[in-house]
Amino acid sequence: MVLSDPSTAHPGPDSAHAHDSDGFHTHPHHDHDSDRHAHVHVHSEESLRRLVNRLSRIEGHIRGIKTMVQESRPCPEVLLQVAAVRGALDRVARIVLDEHLTECLARAAKEGHIEDEIEELKAALDRFLP
Repeated sequence: MVLSDPSTAHPGPDSAHAHDSDGFHTHPHHDHDSDRHAHVHVHSEESLRRLVNRLSRIEGHIRGIKTMVQESRPCPEVLLQVAAVRGALDRVARIVLDEHLTECLARAAKEGHIEDEIEELKAALDRFLP
């Protein structure tokens, strides 16, 4: 799921993209099971474990920020913690991208659908990058 500011959403009549009440990017008409080509993103158990552990730490950190807000902690302290979460999420994204480039794109090249995989990556990066 990609955080996105609805005011900066891609312009145009693309009804396949929307944002929920919290500004999260959604795909109301997108079914992951009916992608153009059925490819599986297979990753090692170790890699998945590391990513899930990182995301769990980020989740805990976000709960801590929520508590700080509820306790009316000073804004600069809250902003510092938000910056830490952003950095942690950026590191997760870098790991996911690196693994996609080394594993998924290599597999797509071997299977003969590299062009489709590159187009999907470009579309994801368009949504991900500011």
